[in-house]
Amino acid sequence: MTRDVITTRLLVHAMVREDGTVDTDGLYTVAGALGMTDQQVRLCLKRLVAEGRFTQQGRGRKASLRTTADITGAVAPEAGYVRYAYRQDRGDAGWDGTWHLVAFAIPESARAARDTLRDTILRLGAAAVQGGLYVTANPVTPLVEAAARRLGVLDSVTFLTSRDLRIGGQQDPAALAARLWPLDELAARYDRLAALAGAGLDRLAGTAALSGTDQLVLALELAAEFTRAMEPDPLLPPELLPQPWSGAHARHLAARCWTRLLEIRPPTGGEPRLFRLYADIVREAAPPS
Repeated sequence: MTRDVITTRLLVHAMVREDGTVDTDGLYTVAGALGMTDQQVRLCLKRLVAEGRFTQQGRGRKASLRTTADITGAVAPEAGYVRYAYRQDRGDAGWDGTWHLVAFAIPESARAARDTLRDTILRLGAAAVQGGLYVTANPVTPLVEAAARRLGVLDSVTFLTSRDLRIGGQQDPAALAARLWPLDELAARYDRLAALAGAGLDRLAGTAALSGTDQLVLALELAAEFTRAMEPDPLLPPELLPQPWSGAHARHLAARCWTRLLEIRPPTGGEPRLFRLYADIVREAAPPS
């Protein structure tokens, strides 16, 4: 269930307004609608303040809360990444058949740099072919090179491209993609997003208007499920994916749901920043037809 992955910390981050403050009364109200207790919220706020992420004056629903850092990444994927996903969905980012490979042999003495570089490569959507060798269908070489240079290990990294990648006896690109990336798991995540967005559209089209709290809950659920589906997605080109692809369908429904939600609750200075973030995503990356 979507609400199972909405932690109190995520809720607090999602309730931050454009000026960096939090409507504490609204925070406790939405938390209650999600099945959270006031005590859970208080303990979470105490931890966030102790970590230096928020400042707080007062207590309970009358407290004054202000964030001390940008928490955008906690409630929405990076905008450029999402924009590229919607470009793929529209057929504007086709694949030229080139595989991009990165290999490295970094000594144990630079273990921290090695681990950081590996995590960066995986986060950019590459898959491990074998020890120290990674492949992706997207041209991420400049990003990997910049990371390696920053870490001081560029001389230990090799970059190459190939149009005839073969692993064992398999060289069909779509079959290789299915072997290297967990496509079934990714599809299942998108199926959950599609189900939530579809149900949200039904609720928003109903005769009974959603209360302000229900709108906030739906927005938070949609953002949490969208992020959970998008974060592990390597954004493989459509040519390498089963068709129709669950990701394209789910993102389309999510954009429609956000569009409708924003029609009845347009972002303002007093709204959680979450609404502006997704208004930007819908407007810049996925304007539904």
